[in-house]
Amino acid sequence: MGLRSFLHRITAPAPSGERPTDPCKMICVVNQGLKMGKGKIAAQVGHGAVMATMKTGAKAPMKLEQWLATGQKKICLKGRDAEHLLALEKQAKAAGISTNLVHDAGHTQIPSGSLTVLTLGPETETLLEQITGELKLL
Repeated sequence: MGLRSFLHRITAPAPSGERPTDPCKMICVVNQGLKMGKGKIAAQVGHGAVMATMKTGAKAPMKLEQWLATGQKKICLKGRDAEHLLALEKQAKAAGISTNLVHDAGHTQIPSGSLTVLTLGPETETLLEQITGELKLL
C-alpha cells in the first residue's frame, strides 16, 4: 500500500469537491523563544506535520490530494515566541487556512504546555505566502 492510499484510508472519506490547481505546501513555524535543541525541534515539527496531515485529510481531502501530488513540500520557519505564533495563527484562520498548535508534554527540555510549533496548511503556496512571506527559514 502506498503512502497516499494509507493516509486516505485512515484520515478521509472519498475525496470530493474541487482540487486546487496551484501547488500546495505545509508551513511549520518554530517558537525560537524556547531555545529547543535540534532533536526537540525535529520531534515537535513531526508532531505538527502529522496533526496537519490528519486534519486536512478529514476536512479538505482535495487539498491533501494536491499536496501529496505536488511533492508534500514542508517548510520550517522561525517564529519569535509564543505570542508571535498565536498572532500568525489568528491571521491564518482569518484567511481560511487550516492551523494546528503543538504544545509540549514537558517530559524533557521545556515546561509542560509550552507552545512549540504552529502548522499552517497544507494550503496553496500563494495563500500561505501572504501570512508567512516575511519569516526567515529555520
